[in-house]
Amino acid sequence: MQAMWRGMPALLLLLLVAGLVLLGVQDSQAYDKEMTVYVDAGKTECLYHTVKLGESIDFEYQVIDGGHGDLDISFTLLDPIGLVIVSDYKKPENIHRHEVAKEGDYRFCFDNSFSMFNRKTVFFELIVEREGEELRGDTQWNEVDELAGLSRDEYYDMKVQDIMDFIGRIRLQLNKARQLQDVLRSHEARDRNLAESNFQKVNHWSMLQISAMIGVGIIQVFMLRSIFATGGRMHNLWRKLGI
Repeated sequence: MQAMWRGMPALLLLLLVAGLVLLGVQDSQAYDKEMTVYVDAGKTECLYHTVKLGESIDFEYQVIDGGHGDLDISFTLLDPIGLVIVSDYKKPENIHRHEVAKEGDYRFCFDNSFSMFNRKTVFFELIVEREGEELRGDTQWNEVDELAGLSRDEYYDMKVQDIMDFIGRIRLQLNKARQLQDVLRSHEARDRNLAESNFQKVNHWSMLQISAMIGVGIIQVFMLRSIFATGGRMHNLWRKLGI
């Protein structure tokens, strides 16, 4: 019984540290935004986001529907004073990374001015994070020391650092898996839109061919009947024409 009570403080301490580590991981999560925008023909759509000094911008976009035109869009990334950082012209997809050197509102613009009739559907993902913020390191120990009143050596003896590293790696792997799923989903949406567009084109062309065949058949029947019907108007017209 006494042995069980002696083990309880260590268990509670381990749970407390694990909880603080989880809170620290959640607090350090980067900004992650996914969105699908529609860019009308001949227009430009811009989005703004405030980025702090020392952070990095990861931006990925993909055209998933081009109407009846090509799957392409022009993209421009501008800094807070209006200088162009990245410029793409008529690309279906691309990935960019930029280390922020100026704090302020960054502008992300999709340009469809080169298209006269086709509206473009663009999926993009914006990630803003600070380098090295996945694991805040020794700064987390200060909060634990204040709450528990124990020394840092006792925490290291219990291998709490291993728990923190393990949780951080899990978070990173989950984020990578989610980003990969988002990319695969955008590819699937683009392929589905392309397949539906081709299906409509095939149906329209088939209906046109069927209508042309029916029209030609009706004309042929009418002309053959007019040739053998000696009392008809078309027969008299053929005789006047010498046919």
